[in-house]
Amino acid sequence: MQQPIIHQTEQLQTGLFEDSGDNAPASTRRGLAGPHPKPVDFGLAAPSQMGKNYVLDTNVLLHDPAALEHFKENHLCIPVDVLAELDKFKSEQTERGANARRVHRRLIELFASVVNVTAGVPTEGGGTLRLVIYDPAACPKNSDVLNRFHRIFPDRERVDHRILAACLLLMQHNAAPVVLVTKDLNMHLKARAAGIECQDYLSDKVDAAEVTNYDLQYIELPADELQRFASSGELLTAAPRRAGLHINEYVLLGTGEKQAIPARLRADGHFVRLSLPEALKIPDGQSLKPLNLGQRCLIDALLNPDISLVTCYGHAGTGKTLVAVAAGLHEMFKHRYRGLTVSRPVIAMGEQLGFLPGSLEEKMRPWLQPIHDALDLLMRPDVPLGPRRKQPATASPPLKKPYERLMEQGILEIEALCYIRGRSIPNRFFILDEAQQLTPREAKTIVTRMSRDSKLVMVGDPAQIDNPYVDSRSNGLVYTRNRLKGQPFAAHIALNRGERSELAEAGAQLM
Repeated sequence: MQQPIIHQTEQLQTGLFEDSGDNAPASTRRGLAGPHPKPVDFGLAAPSQMGKNYVLDTNVLLHDPAALEHFKENHLCIPVDVLAELDKFKSEQTERGANARRVHRRLIELFASVVNVTAGVPTEGGGTLRLVIYDPAACPKNSDVLNRFHRIFPDRERVDHRILAACLLLMQHNAAPVVLVTKDLNMHLKARAAGIECQDYLSDKVDAAEVTNYDLQYIELPADELQRFASSGELLTAAPRRAGLHINEYVLLGTGEKQAIPARLRADGHFVRLSLPEALKIPDGQSLKPLNLGQRCLIDALLNPDISLVTCYGHAGTGKTLVAVAAGLHEMFKHRYRGLTVSRPVIAMGEQLGFLPGSLEEKMRPWLQPIHDALDLLMRPDVPLGPRRKQPATASPPLKKPYERLMEQGILEIEALCYIRGRSIPNRFFILDEAQQLTPREAKTIVTRMSRDSKLVMVGDPAQIDNPYVDSRSNGLVYTRNRLKGQPFAAHIALNRGERSELAEAGAQLM
């Protein structure tokens, strides 16, 4: 899709770098042997000195193709080396490949009416967008800044170094600030070493407090109001006490230090008592009881038919996945949903499994093993411990596990998230484990797959991320919670108490 842009760039480079002869116009007789090209020919000089010059790294565009629209009245610069990097990803049948194609299509639209793509085109926000070209052979030879940069980073063909060099040239030809925007931490450090101002892409980042504070908000009530809530299970308080709270947010209503009752804020402004069974019962399996306040709030949200989206943060061992799977089985066996789907991304949602040995099921098994473990624990029948009877030589093959029989019937699905694009998921309890590994756009893909009467549960730990394109404040889990909070169908719970074991809890807190 980006070929016209590359073609225009090649034409531009031909006009810049080749000697076109004595009969050519003066503007095209610039070559390596003649005077250095004008800054505007390379896109180095901004159309005006009002506003900043933001240089986008490739990873920003792969993370969010809409970044092209988010810089308002400033000048947006795309180094041609970024186009070369995008070209490597455009053929991938992944979210990353789709994002690269989106960027190419949008650039084609923006540059459709211009010939010189380095001169700058206006954007909707009042700024401009232009391509920037860096060629080490055509750069001024007496630039102390570039000479110093190349002594520190001598590899002039490395894409990162070419982008940084382009930033230095922009700084030389513009009085307005030049800022490199990248999500690559190493690139960030290199930029700072070279004296280049550098920022992370902040458009889809949530406030830091949203991923660091896991405690329930405490609301002080007079003793008589708390007593009325305890007896009726419902309480309407004055608006100032609800300030800053969102619909379906869980809080603690209390009087003093020892008397406190958990509650959920309903859409009509009433605080309501949690509604949950004594235990989540799995037929012919185990029963699961909530072990702490956070798990009680989570079960209340999971069993509420009016809440179709539940997001949950929690570090390792807090029981977020186990409780979600138990609630899904509980609801499925009560026939409130036609089936249960449990999924997780393969590190990043678009990664391919073809390099692993074996069948598709065998390829996915290592990634999905934690889900199998949870199902095996919950659906394991109560069998007394002791020595097993010796099996005869002609013993029948081992019986299948209960959840394996449900999988054969299509009632239970355990799958990697690679293949969800294009699906529609009706009337299912859908659990997405390790949701913090998703990018915001991948999370949007999942949310928009949910059909009528389905419930989506996204759980994860924002502090444990392996995806290089996101961090604790920009991943798909926190993005979904941030964008959909306050909706009557959404609820959020944060678990901060580990229940796996004392060892696991100590490891999570101290290591």
